[in-house]
Amino acid sequence: MYGESLLSKIIDTNDPLALKRFSIERYHFPTEVERQAYDFISDYAEKNRGNAPDYRTLVAEIENFNYLPDVEDSLEFLSEKLKDHAGKRMLHEFLTSKEVSEKFSNMTAEEFTEWLTENTEQIKRQMHLNHKVGLDLKQDTDKFLLEYERRKIGQSFKIWQSKFPSVNNSIGGYFSGNIYTWYGRSGRGKSVFVMEEALEAACQGANVLVWALEMSSFEWFCRAYSSLSAREGKTNATIDGVDYEAGFENLQMLRGKLSLEFEEGLKQFLKELPEKVSGNITVRAVDDETFYRRDLKQLEQDILTKNADLVVLDPAYYIDMEANTSKTAGGDVANTSKKLRHIAGRTQTVIHVITQADEDKKEKRQDGTRELKAPERGEIKKSKQFLEDAVNVFGVDTLDGLGVIEIGKGRAGGEGDVIEVIYLPSYGIVRELTGEEEAKRFDTNF
Repeated sequence: MYGESLLSKIIDTNDPLALKRFSIERYHFPTEVERQAYDFISDYAEKNRGNAPDYRTLVAEIENFNYLPDVEDSLEFLSEKLKDHAGKRMLHEFLTSKEVSEKFSNMTAEEFTEWLTENTEQIKRQMHLNHKVGLDLKQDTDKFLLEYERRKIGQSFKIWQSKFPSVNNSIGGYFSGNIYTWYGRSGRGKSVFVMEEALEAACQGANVLVWALEMSSFEWFCRAYSSLSAREGKTNATIDGVDYEAGFENLQMLRGKLSLEFEEGLKQFLKELPEKVSGNITVRAVDDETFYRRDLKQLEQDILTKNADLVVLDPAYYIDMEANTSKTAGGDVANTSKKLRHIAGRTQTVIHVITQADEDKKEKRQDGTRELKAPERGEIKKSKQFLEDAVNVFGVDTLDGLGVIEIGKGRAGGEGDVIEVIYLPSYGIVRELTGEEEAKRFDTNF
């Protein structure tokens, strides 16, 4: 009934564009006669400058079509009713199908639930119930002000500050809903830099989820405990004649070779940890026996389960990639990166992506030394789409106790900024150089 009423109203009002305006598709109509009428009106309008055919023409062309004159209901009301009935019809056909019964018998509960959700979501998309396109700059100011107030009190969006002050000065911190890509050559500190940012966010109260895809959980924890204890100056270390407040030595923890004194200090530190880190960190590492599924669906499920605010993918190219539907080189990575961007937006998380830069055989001088310098954006290896989808891209390098972070891309500014860092991760010391330390370094070098 609603299909006939809608098409009759379109004829009477000479408004065939309503079919597009209200996202009406052929499959929304329940009968073949109505679908033929839909086709005829659409084709007629396309060939006749957007005009609808006369009702007598429609009835003559489409046998058995029941034209209803003087329909008083609005086109919007009729469209919503038509799509609602179409959705119920499609759901009924799907849920009572043989396929559902077979999947239920052959799949695990988790697999069946996921498959069922995907298919019902597809039906929901086919209904096109939300026909409003975008927000109006002049008319939707109330929505803008509502979002402004929510942001003002930190409800809809959050900023997590970087451990490195100059990063905050350059980009304003890490904004929820965005991807940030870190890259560098092998063994140059990518994982350490991003771990520092994850720990910093946790200290600010964030729920952090780490997918450590080439590191054991014990190794990640050793690095984390070393860094967190260094922030409190749990030990002292003299390195190249300079005294530092340091943390428990990472390598000695990895070997299980801490002195008895430091072992006791570590145990006491771990007891106090819940009081010192206001947020939480969940690590899924390469040695986790339950971590056998590593695709984006699992990632989003983990984000929702842990209510994560910040996510680390280390490295991103080890996750199970999406299908290469474009059949082009790098299409699997491109699809994965785009879907990851959508996940960041849907879940309002900060996602730190780690990827690799190409090795440069020419970076070493003839004497075997090299310059401390972050790689260029064009040197990102395997996964350049992660550069395109990131709001900021950070190139990193480390050498002889020093490091640099270069902002290679900044949508909100900061591009080209370089942050110099003291890089002594074995003692948990990874922090930005102060002005005084930089001056001492200059005096030493010259």
